[in-house]
Amino acid sequence: MEGKATTSRARRRILETADRLFYEEGFRAVGIDRIIAEADVAKATLYAHFPSKDDLILAVLEHRERSTNEFFRASMGRHARAKGPLGPFFAALREWFESPGFRGCAFQNATVELADPAHPATEFSRGFKGRFREFLRGLIRESVGEQAARLAPAVFLLVEGAIVTAAVEGKPDPVDVARDAASKLIRGGA
Repeated sequence: MEGKATTSRARRRILETADRLFYEEGFRAVGIDRIIAEADVAKATLYAHFPSKDDLILAVLEHRERSTNEFFRASMGRHARAKGPLGPFFAALREWFESPGFRGCAFQNATVELADPAHPATEFSRGFKGRFREFLRGLIRESVGEQAARLAPAVFLLVEGAIVTAAVEGKPDPVDVARDAASKLIRGGA
């Protein structure tokens, strides 16, 4: 059983290291040798878990989805008293934008950087964005009702635009614009 636990720790270390490096520096800029060195694993260990860099990129995005979901659940819980129809969500979004090293959305970054619509990581990113849009739809439905939930695609676009703009401008203020626009849209469309 010790071998499996060690393997699991090594896999987790590889994923966490690759996730950090890919997010900070880019998917193509970071090589496998750097990940191996910083994760402190043997090359054979990395390739035993991830036969190719593309497999690692996909696994990192799967890992990133889990951590993103955990972050939003925890942050929205901390901001449960935030005002507005999606107050806790937008407070969590601001918290993310203000986090050290914020570099936008890893899924947007992967899609743009990989530049291949058929790449498995691009397809996964597209799927994540669909799940995220449904998450927003559920939040709108819970806070305002089913009628307003039909506006989820527009709110989703406001959020995606805020993410890109916050990354480009290097400040969290776009979240306020997106929050205010979403609030007006929801109140007017409900």
